[in-house]
Amino acid sequence: MAKRRVCECPLCGAEIDLAGYEENELIECPDCGETLEIVSLIPPVLEQAPDEEEDWGE
Repeated sequence: MAKRRVCECPLCGAEIDLAGYEENELIECPDCGETLEIVSLIPPVLEQAPDEEEDWGE
């Protein structure tokens, strides 16, 4: 069984269980729906994922 790693959403404060995820993975907050990046698992740290910029074929 994976160890439970709980972190708060930096936007809405919802508790998110990070068990089964890896660092740098993008996840969605189950409460506010914001896309978050797992910056670190030990200690668990989440940040709002950067917006993807438009690719104009450059």
